[in-house]
Amino acid sequence: MELVETQDELSDLKTSRALAQKLSETRMFRDYEKAFSSASGLPMAIRPIQSFQIAMQGKEKQNPFCALMAKSNKSCVACLEIQAKLEREARLEPKSLSCFAGLCDTMIPIRVGERIIAFLQTGQVLLEDPSDEAFSRIAKKFLKWSMDTDLKRLEEAYFQTRVLTPEQYQGFVRMLETFAGHLALIGNSIAVSETKVEPEAIRKARAFIDENYDRPISLKEASAAVNTSVRYFCKVFKNYTGITFVEYLTRLRIEKSKSLLQNPHRRISEIAFEVGFESLTQFNRSFKKHVGMTPTRFREEAI
Repeated sequence: MELVETQDELSDLKTSRALAQKLSETRMFRDYEKAFSSASGLPMAIRPIQSFQIAMQGKEKQNPFCALMAKSNKSCVACLEIQAKLEREARLEPKSLSCFAGLCDTMIPIRVGERIIAFLQTGQVLLEDPSDEAFSRIAKKFLKWSMDTDLKRLEEAYFQTRVLTPEQYQGFVRMLETFAGHLALIGNSIAVSETKVEPEAIRKARAFIDENYDRPISLKEASAAVNTSVRYFCKVFKNYTGITFVEYLTRLRIEKSKSLLQNPHRRISEIAFEVGFESLTQFNRSFKKHVGMTPTRFREEAI
């Protein structure tokens, strides 16, 4: 893994890791992580750049086989080498690699501006059925690394590993690629808010939107509410939030709908209109774009 050397690089690394930590603590990330893991059976994590931690450590859906493998120093080193290689090769687009045991891992870059600040990671999955022959090769290699291995336990964990077809797995990767784009926008908003003092107009605009999101709000009305021109409002709002007024309003409505969807007695159409969408079709389309699944699927997973 390439290490930073200059003071500026160290400062950028520290800033990126702090931002990655804040993203992992957002409500949006926690909700999406829960929904994604429930739907796919796979772990998901934000991995800071140049991290030396075992992948998915402590995650609810962490593969038990990988957790057992991590107890051996040499297999731990092998895992970290794969993570480092993934990080090097996932600078431009999502990248997937398989470890010596045949399990696939994937990293998707999260960019704030031109800089990669972290990776969205999933995996620890087999893309073909486990076999006795494959496990025999794994066991022979692992015995060279650790004399205290409980092979019976390791074998049970291996054959219980989640198996997906390549097409199924790529579908989940595409969902995460879309979500990585949303995280990048949030990260940009966080970065901007930490380096600039938010203008009074933006503070008032946020308050206005929060109070009126459940009805149609035009850009002209929002700018008038904070006594600015439409042109100035658009420029300043995007500069300080990282997204447009329409995108901000849509995301707020979707976040409001998530809690309502957890009530199985509420009709989805009612929820759509209650949070401000003009039609059920518009709500379904926007929800799937931002969350990666339909409102119906989200409700099923949440319940």
